[in-house]
Amino acid sequence: MSTPEIAAKNPFAVAVEKGKDYYWCACGRSKSQPFCDGSHKGTDFAPVKFTATESNTVYFCGCKQSGNSPLCDGTHKRL
Repeated sequence: MSTPEIAAKNPFAVAVEKGKDYYWCACGRSKSQPFCDGSHKGTDFAPVKFTATESNTVYFCGCKQSGNSPLCDGTHKRL
């Protein structure tokens, strides 16, 4: 499998709404980070669907290396 591009070495804090779907960019190429804009087309990557279970702030992974994708697990601290 291909290696994603590192979009940022920090997470993206996003206020999400309960019940709403969000599509996280897994390839790192999107210009709409942390969300997919279709830049993955022609690669092995696909966006990851995240459905908010409550309205709050979540931290989407920016380095694209998280073991808990689409959410940050702190992996960026080791890059």
